[in-house]
Amino acid sequence: MSSSLHADVPYSRPATPGPHASQVGFVGLGAMGYFMARNLATRRPQVAANTNPPLLVWNRTSGKAEKLLKEVGHDRIRIAHSIEQIVLECDIIISCLANDAIVKSTYELYAKALTNKPPTKHKIFIESSTIFPTLAGELDTLLSASPHTNLLTCPVFGTPAVADAAQLLIILSGDYRSKQEAAYILVPAIGRKAIDLGENLEKAPTFKLIGNSLILGTLEVLAEGFTLGHKAGISSELVFNLVKEILPAPGTVRYAERIARDDFDGTVGFAVDGGIKDASHIRRLTAELNAPMPVMDIAHQHLITARAINIMKKQQGHPAFETLDWSSIAAGSRVAAGLDPFDGNQANIEPKLED
Repeated sequence: MSSSLHADVPYSRPATPGPHASQVGFVGLGAMGYFMARNLATRRPQVAANTNPPLLVWNRTSGKAEKLLKEVGHDRIRIAHSIEQIVLECDIIISCLANDAIVKSTYELYAKALTNKPPTKHKIFIESSTIFPTLAGELDTLLSASPHTNLLTCPVFGTPAVADAAQLLIILSGDYRSKQEAAYILVPAIGRKAIDLGENLEKAPTFKLIGNSLILGTLEVLAEGFTLGHKAGISSELVFNLVKEILPAPGTVRYAERIARDDFDGTVGFAVDGGIKDASHIRRLTAELNAPMPVMDIAHQHLITARAINIMKKQQGHPAFETLDWSSIAAGSRVAAGLDPFDGNQANIEPKLED
């Protein structure tokens, strides 16, 4: 293994049982999960002389699973007939799901399968969804009734494009030995680096919400800055160039470009529903910890505004986005300033200055 990979994984390789081919299952082939599963199937290093068995996948609707199978082939992917099959056949089960309610109901199915047929060897459940931290304890309680099971919370940072490129930042909390096994499967197959948040399962989800608060706060400030430029008669292109000069972080530049181009298509980004869910989690966390974060209140309102306007446009038969990206937060600032929510070009008119 290269020294760079050692730096990217904060653990030594598991000594026992040693490098071995594990059956891995993946549940949830949404915007992020599809690319994570594909890369896990195609990029995971072979272990010694063994060949990794095909990744076993399950999705609520079969179309995504069939598309993935067609893309990578039968030697890399098998489609499970049920969640129970995933639980019974797999050593490691990774979930990537839309929201807390779906995560909870999925783990109830996991627990039922484990109860019906208790495992005789170690199983690791890796939850990569963005969840409220206390849900981790509920999931652990569901699994802990069965022997030989461990839960890891494992949220990831990155957009679908980042997941496509296998450059996600992976956050891990939970049992140390399980984290060792998981990290060497996940890096570099789906992510560029793993960060250890300790054994408390709530820490990784909390860390993910902190990170998303930084991203969402940046989005809100960008949206307000571009809107001010519109009102002042300064083009989006000029404001975008300014962002590249003074705030050259890749993520910031990427979102600034989406706002500047009115590129609010959520089918190739992070859907606004997910942004609203994350903003709600962050606001709840700040309330419980008495750590005010006023920008999250504003961001939450502006995301809801964008979604409401998009729904209204659809109902009226006007051109609209099928799914909004969370960069559409700009709609909230624009409407408040009397501008078109999704068309910045209508605003770039030199203002008349009073004498």
